[in-house]
Amino acid sequence: MAGHCTDIIRPVQLTGIEGKAAVVTGAGQGLGEAIALALGAAGASVACADRNLQTARRTAATIEEHGGKGLAVEVDVSRRPSVQAMVAAVRAAFGGVDILVNVAGILRVGPVLELTDEQWDDTFAVNAKGVFLCSQEAGKVMVERGGGAIVNIASNAALVPRIDQGAYCASKAAVAHLTRCFGLELADRRIRVNAVCPGIARTPMQVELMQGSLGAEAALVGGSPEKFRVGVPLRKMAEPADVAGAVCWLVSDQAGHVTMQSIVVDGGGSLGVSS
Repeated sequence: MAGHCTDIIRPVQLTGIEGKAAVVTGAGQGLGEAIALALGAAGASVACADRNLQTARRTAATIEEHGGKGLAVEVDVSRRPSVQAMVAAVRAAFGGVDILVNVAGILRVGPVLELTDEQWDDTFAVNAKGVFLCSQEAGKVMVERGGGAIVNIASNAALVPRIDQGAYCASKAAVAHLTRCFGLELADRRIRVNAVCPGIARTPMQVELMQGSLGAEAALVGGSPEKFRVGVPLRKMAEPADVAGAVCWLVSDQAGHVTMQSIVVDGGGSLGVSS
């Protein structure tokens, strides 16, 4: 029969990651660590970049212990010279950059009428400017290599407001739209740029928040009307592996025609609101 496709009965396996050179910022813990380990397991050579060189080395060592190639790099994503040094180190070790995952981020909590200039500036320096600098510097290398893939970790806070997180929400909304801007301008260079927007995930930062202002896991999953949180319809927090899986798909051949998109991985917490 004309047009009949027999490939649909075959199991889908991610391809196009093995042998690629990847950079993951914020790779020392949490989502960055999980993403770095997943890319390493898929066969990529992974530069584990973090402000904390010790934790970056731990992640890189884990990749090496499982037969992969890992590199620890210290970086302050808010400073261009530091980002340029990171990219240079990756080029020297792996020959270039094919994949960039911008994970590094911070959260400063406080009512919008009480946020300080320092809290606002620090949040945007890491969460937004960091994505800009890393994407720009790595993107130049990708242009030289004839293509690549960038994934930015935004948040479902880019889609819906949160109490006491005005700076964080605004910075992640900036990341989501910056993703589209980079994606549009780099499309003809065969560079795909997408974002993943997680909700609450079991990371060290989330655990710290649960011990402070946000409350226990059950309250987060169940929601709290007084803070305008609807909870998680799937009734569970995301595991770091859930986010890592979405990232691996986006940088794979199987997502070869996907760019300028924000994939929400929040168990339905944003009620399907689209960016």
